[in-house]
Amino acid sequence: MSSPAAVLSRAQERWLRPIRDPATVAELAIAATACVMLAMTLLVLPARRRLSPLPAAPASSTAGGELGRGSLLYPVPSASLTAMSDGFKEPRGRRAHEAVDILAPRGSAVVAVADGTVARLSRSKAGGISIYQLDAAGRHSFFYAHLDRYADGLAVGQPLKRGQVIGYVGTTGNAPRNTPHLHFAISEVAAQRQWWGGRPIDPFPLWR
Repeated sequence: MSSPAAVLSRAQERWLRPIRDPATVAELAIAATACVMLAMTLLVLPARRRLSPLPAAPASSTAGGELGRGSLLYPVPSASLTAMSDGFKEPRGRRAHEAVDILAPRGSAVVAVADGTVARLSRSKAGGISIYQLDAAGRHSFFYAHLDRYADGLAVGQPLKRGQVIGYVGTTGNAPRNTPHLHFAISEVAAQRQWWGGRPIDPFPLWR
C-alpha cells in the first residue's frame, strides 16, 4: 500500500503538468480544473490519514478467566480493605495460610467476587459453613468459609453474578468464637471445573 506522501507526489505530477504555460482558452480551463483537483488532494489526504483506524485495544485482563488487579470484587463490602493485612503467607502450624481473613461484624453480607457457579456447599469441622464457587471460565475456585449462614435459596449448580449476596460472616468451623470473619481463598484449578486442589493464589494484590 502506497504511503500518503507517495500518493501526494503522484497527484502533484498529474495535476501540475497541465498548469504550466497554458496557451488557449481550453488549456486555461484545464489548468483551472487542475488547480481545483490539486487543492482537493492536498486537503483530503491529511484528513484520510487522521481518520485511519486506530489499533485495537488490548483484551481485558479478565478475558478467558484471567485474574488481574481489580478483576475481583472485595467479598465483604462493609469491611475496610485498607484496614486489613495480607495473611496469605502467615504460618498455620506446619503449613502456610494460603488465604486471607476479612474481619467483619457477624451477619455482614458476603458477595460473589465474580460471575460463576456454586460448585459445592460444605459444612466441615475446619471451614464450617462454606461455599466453593467456580468462575465463569471454570479456571479458578473461590472459597468462602466460616459463614454464619448461606443466603436464602443458595444451591449447588446455581449461577452467580458478581456482587450477588451468597452468605453472611460468622464463626463456624474452627474460627474463634469472638472473632467473626470471612476466610477467603482462591485456587487455580488443576482440571477443568474442578473446585478442589489446584495452585493457591494470593487474593490480596487483586484488590489493591
